[in-house]
Amino acid sequence: MPAAAITAIVVSYDSAEVLPACLDALAGEGVPAIVVDNASGDDSRCIAEKRGARVIANARNEGYGRANNAGVAAADTPFVLIVNPDLELGRGAAAALLAAAERYSDAGMLAPRIVEPSGRIFLQPRSMLSPPHLNLRGAMAIPDGDACLPFLSGACLLIRRELFLALGGFDPAIFLFYEDDDLCRRMRDAGHALVHVHEAEARHGRGRSTAPSPQRRFKARWHLAWSEGYIARKYGLPEPSLVRTLENLGKAAGYGLLLNRDKAYAHAGSAAGARAWARGETALAQEGLSP
Repeated sequence: MPAAAITAIVVSYDSAEVLPACLDALAGEGVPAIVVDNASGDDSRCIAEKRGARVIANARNEGYGRANNAGVAAADTPFVLIVNPDLELGRGAAAALLAAAERYSDAGMLAPRIVEPSGRIFLQPRSMLSPPHLNLRGAMAIPDGDACLPFLSGACLLIRRELFLALGGFDPAIFLFYEDDDLCRRMRDAGHALVHVHEAEARHGRGRSTAPSPQRRFKARWHLAWSEGYIARKYGLPEPSLVRTLENLGKAAGYGLLLNRDKAYAHAGSAAGARAWARGETALAQEGLSP
């Protein structure tokens, strides 16, 4: 199956630093890209256009899952490749993923072997959506070949487009965090395998998609806490406790006294997100978005 069977979907948000290498790697594999830009304040949109990507320019930040949903809807190929802007697809990876999709007809999603800058191979770690026997302490064993896994990292996913659409895509109620875990869970519940393809390699910068700041750390931790509550309730799992929220408030105050803005903002964001979820507020309302 040729690489023309794939369209890459790249969601950018102030990703100008990493986007060129991401798009150049995709072009080297013959994979066309749709860049969904979440109202970046930098040159992300211009960079994408200059490299021949089709650009969907959102008027505001729609979040990771909703932006990917828009990109997948705009594609017209049998497969879509969800790619983080700080990920570079290795040589031959697209062909290896497609070959694996032909071998494993029951696979709903496939992911490459993801290598971090340190050389460590990243596998999706434990998840609140995993069965308890899979949430064991310690590092996950690295497969030495293709393997079915309970979860795949959302940093790079080859997905059968029609199946993605039939399942409703990423949950649009989530602005950020757990949308990939949730999609993996729904894929598995629908009877589709999740396959780690050892022969395909990608290099992932992890966390380099946008520049860090205390305010962005607050926002990220707000959404992480809110999404934890949302996912717990969606799947009937134990919900976050008030004690945890109070602990985060205490830590935010303590780090504030120590003038550690990064950690103070992070814990304050966790407390605020958990409180907002407990009060019935939504992540979309927090961002001024319509359902």
